[in-house]
Amino acid sequence: MNALDLARTQFAVTGSLHFLFVVLTLGLAPLVAIMHTRWALSGKPLRERMTRFWGQIYVINYAMGIVTGLVMEFQFGLSWSGLSHYAGDVFGAPLAMETLVAFFLESTFLGLWIFGWGRLPKAAHLACIWIVTLTAYASAFYIMVANSFLQNPAGSVVSGDRMRLVDFGALLTNKALVFSFPHVIGAGLFTGGMVLVGASAYRLRRRAPEVEFFSASMRTGVIAAAVGILITLGFGYAQFAGIQQGKFDGNATAAISLALMVELGQLLALGVLLVMLPMIAVLPRWRWTHPILMALTPLPFVLSILGWAAREVGRQPWMIWERLTVADAMSPGLTPGMVTASLIGFTAVLGLLAVVDYVLIARVVRRGPHALDLGATAGEPRAAALTY
Repeated sequence: MNALDLARTQFAVTGSLHFLFVVLTLGLAPLVAIMHTRWALSGKPLRERMTRFWGQIYVINYAMGIVTGLVMEFQFGLSWSGLSHYAGDVFGAPLAMETLVAFFLESTFLGLWIFGWGRLPKAAHLACIWIVTLTAYASAFYIMVANSFLQNPAGSVVSGDRMRLVDFGALLTNKALVFSFPHVIGAGLFTGGMVLVGASAYRLRRRAPEVEFFSASMRTGVIAAAVGILITLGFGYAQFAGIQQGKFDGNATAAISLALMVELGQLLALGVLLVMLPMIAVLPRWRWTHPILMALTPLPFVLSILGWAAREVGRQPWMIWERLTVADAMSPGLTPGMVTASLIGFTAVLGLLAVVDYVLIARVVRRGPHALDLGATAGEPRAAALTY
């Protein structure tokens, strides 16, 4: 493989692994906020335990996702300086906004929420998790603004050897953005809902004592998954009207990814809407369905990667559609050996983070809603004191 193919592979690996964290963060954030709201309104201990349990899983995934995001930023500067030179004045603006939102607002209010248990007034504490959710969505929005610019360079003109932003409003209302952003949000909600369903099925299958806890969690997950898959399908089909002419012609990888995503998405939608949702009251009791629900849990992540691959690979050979080729966007002077070394390093780091994320979340699920670190009081046992 030459340096260009290796650099493309590097971006595909880092982008796909990072998106696995992102899609779960986007799904769990609103669900945890809703759980916290129900606890604040009802005062029921069950709602508090649900908020703490699923909130701890959210925090773990968020922390790992932040690190993978830093790796993504690093590989941009390493491998794609041609893109920065040609379109940095346009492409860099939404990325800067995303950094401001994610690393300052979102992280700050998440910290307040994590350490505010028993310290902040209830209303202020609740507001923190909703601000975290809104800033997570704002962060995703600005990332999609930047990506949609690559798909359709709206609001910009070519001036000399660079692109210049002339209409920020056009950048925010890009036809490649208006349907793709809700599509991503729906995919996140669907993924978060199915994680609730799969983890709850695992605990109920093992006849764990927290039947009421995981029955309520499973029902919440089914509803979230149903809403999420409807949004995903609706805005997914709406995007077809704005696809560039010839984007998937002659591009086998993009076309296959798109076809698999559509077919698998439709099958999952039928399963959620026509089977799981009508059976929502009895699913927690029907143990024979639980292995099936557990097996379905990874599929939303697979769908997300297929969708991302179709969107990105379908743009080839353009980095910016009909403006800048991928070859011209690559940093000059890169050799196959240099890119191979960075590819191995990035893959090892991101792969390790993905494994650590899975192991930590699996430990929380296996342990159940006991001895949680999040929101623990002074006399309450902590997870660190337990043996796994």
